[in-house]
Amino acid sequence: MTTNPTPTSAPAADTRAPAPRRWNARLWALAEVRWAALATVLFALGGVAQLVGAPRPVWWALYLACYAAGGWEPALAGLRALRDRALDVDLLMIVAAIGAAAIGQVFDGALLIVIFATSGALEAFATARTADSVRALLDLAPEQATRILTDGQEETVNAADLQVGDVIWVRPGERVSADAVVVDGASEVDQATITGEPLPVAKHPGDEVFAGTLNGTGALTARVHRPAGESVIARIVALVEEASATKARTQLFIEKVEQRYSIGVVAATLALFVIPLALGAALRPTLLRAMTFMIVASPCAVVLATMPPLLSAIALAGRHGVLVKSAVVMEQLADTTLVAFDKTGTLTEGTPRVAEIRRVGHRIATDDELLRLVAGAEHPSEHPLAAAVLAAARQRDLDIPMVHDFVSAPGRGVSATVDGHRIQVGSPALLDEMPAGTPTLSETRAAVDTAQAAGRTAVVIAVDGTPAGVLALADRMRPAAATAVADLTRLTGASPVLLTGDNHGAAAQLGADVGITDVRAGLLPADKVAHVRELQGDGQPVLLVGDGVNDAPALAAAHLGVAMGRHGSDLALQTADAVLVRDDLSALPAVIALSRRARRLVIANLAIAAAFITVLVAWDLLGHLPLPLGVAGHEGSTVIVGLNGLRLLHSRAWRRAEPGR
Repeated sequence: MTTNPTPTSAPAADTRAPAPRRWNARLWALAEVRWAALATVLFALGGVAQLVGAPRPVWWALYLACYAAGGWEPALAGLRALRDRALDVDLLMIVAAIGAAAIGQVFDGALLIVIFATSGALEAFATARTADSVRALLDLAPEQATRILTDGQEETVNAADLQVGDVIWVRPGERVSADAVVVDGASEVDQATITGEPLPVAKHPGDEVFAGTLNGTGALTARVHRPAGESVIARIVALVEEASATKARTQLFIEKVEQRYSIGVVAATLALFVIPLALGAALRPTLLRAMTFMIVASPCAVVLATMPPLLSAIALAGRHGVLVKSAVVMEQLADTTLVAFDKTGTLTEGTPRVAEIRRVGHRIATDDELLRLVAGAEHPSEHPLAAAVLAAARQRDLDIPMVHDFVSAPGRGVSATVDGHRIQVGSPALLDEMPAGTPTLSETRAAVDTAQAAGRTAVVIAVDGTPAGVLALADRMRPAAATAVADLTRLTGASPVLLTGDNHGAAAQLGADVGITDVRAGLLPADKVAHVRELQGDGQPVLLVGDGVNDAPALAAAHLGVAMGRHGSDLALQTADAVLVRDDLSALPAVIALSRRARRLVIANLAIAAAFITVLVAWDLLGHLPLPLGVAGHEGSTVIVGLNGLRLLHSRAWRRAEPGR
């Protein structure tokens, strides 16, 4: 074990969410946001003017200005799609809004414009923020590197200019500048950004280090074996961008239906207007009838029948710690048939703890005394294992003794004089330095083997040169992990899968603890993507839960990605479709069940809306439907299905969605 200097905490800020001021500026830099904001302001001004009794031309002008601000962009996009012989549903909404204004319903049309403009702005902002998070990932790798020349001299060069075969010098506390193989030195490297491992990994000559990972207290000399553009961190960026680009554009089911339905509505409206005119009918009543048809047959009612249940479910989930980023995601959660989990930081808390104390020999009388001596020796260290030891000692209310002559050996461990004894704490390699006849040596090796077989990290303790015990450290499983796995198995009909970059022993032990039998360990980010695509090979929707930079490509490739909110990397949070804000895994099966209930409400609402549309359209085609009655019927159906969908806002809807209810 080694001491991690204070600079190790600084680079961590690289992957956290940007400051609010920066994102406010980024928000207003988007044209879609500016136009949507202007349209909303004009709509609000028009509403106020109408309510206070201002002259009709005043609020009409404000509403029409809202039309122009919020509608020109979707109208232009719709016309371009029309040129390619495709009818964009946004264009139909613009036409419906114009039709509403033509028959005096300018408020309804302006409201529709604002809804569509706001939706487009939110989508643009989400896309831009995700793209920025992907680009920011490259900042993990330092821009400069220290290259060692053949004569032993050092020079500072741009990391992007490093060539395969160059030898680099990595100082303590620095980030590694390239994928390389260690040729000299020893240290421990925090490579959680790449593999997700919760603890720093000891590096010795022959071991690989990755660009962007954080070196501990030892100095390393390493030979570059991949160019900058092919480093693992660069491939993570490429994988996220590729998965995001190739992932099919998702839509609400009703939007897919609308594209076909819209063609029929437009064709029927034109027929109702053109045919009677050709047969000599008067212009005004013909236009009025055609516009009435478009209003009552418009898919607006169907859209509103769909959105309230989904938006209500999103709001309810948000109150219970689940951020679902869109109505599309809320709808698709209902399709989940298989869940895959990352390990570290997802099913576990990502911080080690002392799981077992095993004394060997009779040198130390009690477990508490052994832990007290180890805590004293580790007290000056900032290593994560040292923190776990000190936490265990404090939990047992042990006093931490003073230490003298503290020494840290990078990649090996620490030693110090505590209560007159020389205490050594380190990796199992410490045993290799002891003579074969050392008392308790074989017993200690057996204790190490037992700990490692259980997937735990073994820490050897020697007192005055004689092995005295082994600490077994493990990552703490989240309290709700096993229950969530069982609930998801019942809900989806399939046992979840574990995908992790950690070692197989630790992964298998965790899998056994939480009830997962399909465990796939030792995976790099590209391997996780490959396994996700393999699981999706038979067409079943896969939901992946992760937290780190190394999970981001798989989150993007999965049918749906869910990120842990409290300690998740910025890239994972932005790539994911939903976020467990409180890191509460029990909320995952609940939100899937809530999504399925919302879908049932959507189906019921669609039936109600379709019944209203059918009656009103038949009345208009076969008889004479007065415009006020048509508008009332159309708006009435919207109110009914809207109130039906809002039932999901009540807290009891979440209680009903929770497993076991």
